[in-house]
Amino acid sequence: MNLIANKNIFLIFSGMMVVLACLAIVVFGLRSGIDLKGGTQWDVSITSTSTIAITENIIHSTLKKVVPTAEVVVKQLNDGSFSLRLPEVNEKDHQLYSVALSKIGRVEEKSFSSIGPIIGSELRRKAMWAIVFVMLGISIYVAWAFRKVSDPIRSWKYGAVTLLTLLHDVIIPTGLLAILGRFKGIEIDTNFIVALLVVMGFSVHDTIVVFDRIRENLLIRRGQKIDLGLVVNQSVRETFTRSINTSLTLILVLIALIVVGPSSLFYFVLTLLVGTIFGTYSSIFVASPLLYLWGRRGT
Repeated sequence: MNLIANKNIFLIFSGMMVVLACLAIVVFGLRSGIDLKGGTQWDVSITSTSTIAITENIIHSTLKKVVPTAEVVVKQLNDGSFSLRLPEVNEKDHQLYSVALSKIGRVEEKSFSSIGPIIGSELRRKAMWAIVFVMLGISIYVAWAFRKVSDPIRSWKYGAVTLLTLLHDVIIPTGLLAILGRFKGIEIDTNFIVALLVVMGFSVHDTIVVFDRIRENLLIRRGQKIDLGLVVNQSVRETFTRSINTSLTLILVLIALIVVGPSSLFYFVLTLLVGTIFGTYSSIFVASPLLYLWGRRGT
């Protein structure tokens, strides 16, 4: 496999994916869940006490009668229960809603959580800073870890390339969630933030494995005339099987969770799956070519 000879193909593909993801984010935006913007998540199971089946429309109209101005979203889950999305609800209104629902059937409350807009805004701000600090921290650590190898690639370039690949691995799943939010009404929440952090950790692990082999091969040739392209190609070949096998085991587990796992975790697992696939791709087909192109300049 001559990675360097085909580097433009791999980098153009990644560039197109990032551009499309950025366009999706800008055009569609991201729908924030209640834990990032505030609101109420209420999961209930309602058993009809008459011959009329309980539907989303019946529940929606029942709740709107209590507070006509409130924004109400009702979604039936796979197990037959209902997920209700409401503005922030205090305990008094909670009881009013419960009484209204009890008139159409027997209500079993599964979960109820309400978050104020101030707390939601604070969580959103902290989540964004968490992602930024993690990316910067990882990049600085990589630059420090490779400080003893400065010829022909300066150590800070390892960190800078790592930062670019992490941005690549974060932007693409985020773009997917923007598209799903537009057409499927999917909202991002703290689970999405956790998924991105997991993706970054897995991706950087793979990237460091490749970079470490490049470093070892450069140290072996220290003092000799070095063909950086040959060194990068050799390093990728030596780590390719390990990277693919490691990622494949995780991908198979994630696919299994998507197929048979709980519906509540579907989009969390989907984010992990997409991030893992593109994180593995970037570690091999993006990070290494970028390191070669930057290292070849010798500055």
